[in-house]
This record gives sequence, structure tokens and C-alpha cells, in this order.
Amino acid sequence: MSEPLILGIESSCDETGVGIVRGNELLANEVASSMEQHIRFGGVVPEVASRAHLEAMVPVLEAATTKAGIDLSELDGIAVTAGPGLMGALVVGLSAAKALASWLGKPLYGVNHLAGHVAVDLLEHGDLPMPCGALLVSGGHTSLLKVTSIADGITEVGSTIDDAAGEAYDKVARLLGLPYPGGPVIDKAAARGNPAAIRFPRGLTARHDMAKHRFDYSFSGLKTAVSRWVETEQQAGREVPVDDVAASFQEAVADVLTAKAVDLCREYGLEHFLIGGGVAANSRLRTLLAERMEAAGVELRRPRPGLCTDNGAMIAALGVQVVKAGLRPSSMDIGADSGLPVTTVLV
Repeated sequence: MSEPLILGIESSCDETGVGIVRGNELLANEVASSMEQHIRFGGVVPEVASRAHLEAMVPVLEAATTKAGIDLSELDGIAVTAGPGLMGALVVGLSAAKALASWLGKPLYGVNHLAGHVAVDLLEHGDLPMPCGALLVSGGHTSLLKVTSIADGITEVGSTIDDAAGEAYDKVARLLGLPYPGGPVIDKAAARGNPAAIRFPRGLTARHDMAKHRFDYSFSGLKTAVSRWVETEQQAGREVPVDDVAASFQEAVADVLTAKAVDLCREYGLEHFLIGGGVAANSRLRTLLAERMEAAGVELRRPRPGLCTDNGAMIAALGVQVVKAGLRPSSMDIGADSGLPVTTVLV
């Protein structure tokens, strides 16, 4: 039996993505970003993102099919992000997928955006040994997962109780007068700074916190600590060493993310681990996680940075896994769910 040929549509935030995948083979991955339209606002504006998806959907779809060299009639199904994400943005992608599935007479699969960040690794490294652990870290989500099946066996062991890691990057960048989005600019500034210059706090790592939040994250206190440190320097009339602050902040984030990831693997006896999400492209996080996983005897899988950010290929890859698992297609009546839990892979 030939591998499923699936087209995936992603529109949960500010990237309009269409990917086409056959089995674990990536045939096309076209993305149009509306990031430039949001920069002057210092964050993603939902209405602007939705309008951008409307304008980009057809051109991106055409580019993907051309790149893949297929006819849409060859598809075995249409996968689309049903959640989580911005409601208006999700509705655009879901509507496009429904229209395409109806027109072609193909099954529709409304899938989970976060699970897509796990599935995308298969396109680069092949089938994932089970069970495995996963760290999903992005602008809106930071979660530690135990995975026994990508299609229907994802358990969230820990998550952020306040800010996501990517959100903290954006807020700290704003404090330092750096542009949006904060992740890439702080990563660049940190490369010039001293990560040991300032000892910022590591959230939820104290003994009393570990009893209740062993695998959870918190970055709100870290953001506040950076804000107070910068404010103290400014009030004293001293120039803020932006590069050192960026490096010290990034070290605190990477330290706590990786420490809890290793702890998860030890607790559950996991020998394989992967990282996904936009912040997974961060250079310090990737390096430190690789060092600590190697020391713990755990195989680490890291998708290339271009596959860490939101894209249609990850949704198509997840669609393939759902089809191969023999799960029933979604109803054409499904709606978008902005708060869809990662444990619900297929709607």
C-alpha cells in the first residue's frame, strides 16, 4: 500500500502555510507571513492576521501544488489546523480546507497545531521511536509531553502556568528597546553578551515549587526580574548593557527548559526526545538541550529551524499519521477551537 498523500493547511497565527507530504517525504512547504504588518503594533493583531490569511491562501496553495508537482485529485486527504490559535485566523484556514475537501470529494482531518510540531520531525528524521518525550516551546505555548502515539497518544505532563517562553522573549525585547518579534533579536544580542553577567531567577525550581510544579514552567517572574534590574540601572544613571541582559535572560530560559526536559526523561525512562515550536529555533536552547540530553544518554531530535516555526508541512505530516492510524475523518461541521488541548489530536 502506498503512503498517504496529504495536503496540510496552517493558519493559527500570522503564517499562512500549505504543505504537501507523502508518508514522511516532504514535497512542498510554502509559507506566507504577515509578520511585517504586525511589527508596528509590537505583537500580532488578530484582525490583521485574519485578513492576511484571506489574501494569501490561494496563492500559497497554488505555489505548493506547483512545487510538489501533483494534481489535487491525487490527494488522499486534507488536514487543517482546527486549534489552538487565534479564532479568526483558524476559521480562514478551516473554511479553505472544507471548501477544498468538498470540491475534491476528499476526507477532511481537523488536527491539533501543537501535535503538528511533534509530527514535523518525521519529515527530517523518519519514524519516531516510542515512547518519547517532547518539549513544545513557542510564543503561545510551553509544554512538556510524553508521547506514545503521535496520532492518539499524547499526554501533557507539564506546561507554563503564566507566560509562554516566546511571550517572555517578546516582553523582554520591548523592555530593552529591541524590535518585535523578540526571539531572534534577543538570540542575536545574546551571542555578543555574557550569559553569566546577571543571575536571573529560574522559575518553579525551588524545592517547595517542585513538589507541586515539577514539570511546569513560569516565566512571568523572570520577566519582572529583568524589568526591575533594567529599571534600577536606569535610575542609577548607568547605561543598560543590552547584550549582557539578553544573554543572561536567555540563559535563564534555556536552563530551566532543558533541566525539566531531562528530568522528564529520567522520571519516565524515556530514551528519545524531540523539541518543536518557534522557540525551538533558538541557538542557545538547541545547544544546551543537546549537551544535557547527551549527558543523560537520551537521543535528541531537533527539526531544522525552518520546520520549527508554523508551517503547513507539519499539519500534513500529522495528517499522514492520523490516516495511517486508521482514525475516522472529521465531520464537515467541525468548528475552530482556540483552546484545543494538545491531548486532542483529531477533532
